[in-house]
Amino acid sequence: MKHSPHRHADNHPGPLGRPDSVKTAARTLSLFETFAEAQTPLPLTDLAKRIDAPVSSCHALIKTLQALGYVYVLEQKKRVYPTKRLLQVAQSIATHDPLLESASPLLHDLRDELGETVILGKRQGDGVVYLDIIEGTHTVRYAATPGDAKPLHSSAIGKAMLGEEHGEQLKRLLERLTMPSVTSSTITDRDQLLDDILNGQRRGYFVTRGENVDDVMALAIARPVFGETLGLAIAGPMERMSRHYDRYREALMRHGDRLAAL
Repeated sequence: MKHSPHRHADNHPGPLGRPDSVKTAARTLSLFETFAEAQTPLPLTDLAKRIDAPVSSCHALIKTLQALGYVYVLEQKKRVYPTKRLLQVAQSIATHDPLLESASPLLHDLRDELGETVILGKRQGDGVVYLDIIEGTHTVRYAATPGDAKPLHSSAIGKAMLGEEHGEQLKRLLERLTMPSVTSSTITDRDQLLDDILNGQRRGYFVTRGENVDDVMALAIARPVFGETLGLAIAGPMERMSRHYDRYREALMRHGDRLAAL
């Protein structure tokens, strides 16, 4: 089972000193992620186990969400499932995202031209968050989810974000950066990563070869959009990306210019 990173908030009080509120928020998000993974109504005891919560706490959470119209209970089998209320709220939010609303046609154009998965991301602290994913059209393709968090040192967009730093500022960032091995190909040596970033700066784009996901290659660039620095990447199987490398690179750079012109 995929665990939500939000669950780690259970162990840390929030900025206002209200750990119970943080814990409840984390459990609420974990609960909806659990339904997304299970794709079926679930009994209370199963839900409690999956979100790592006492049955009593899970019951109270379900009662609250039921009262607010976000879940309903199948009385015969005592199973719980979300209503479409959350979907409507999420769609309303996503539809009016100023960045994604402007960038979405461009992302789809790039995906349609190459058939590979297109990613839009932004630096958040010492990592990257994926803002939008347009999945490729090939049967075998790279798949990810909006909201996924990736390390700076192992992801293509992360490298593009590192490439926005220069000189001593870049070196200081790399010195304090945690660089775990995500795959056997992940660059964990700071000098080697520095050389990789400097090479990317010289050529104007950044590359990962199985460093974040085995057998997946990605090309990425960083561009200013509405005063924010965003990363644009294409990702797919290593063999296909390598075979079409020059064409993919040219398309990425061309659409990057369109992105910067928004």
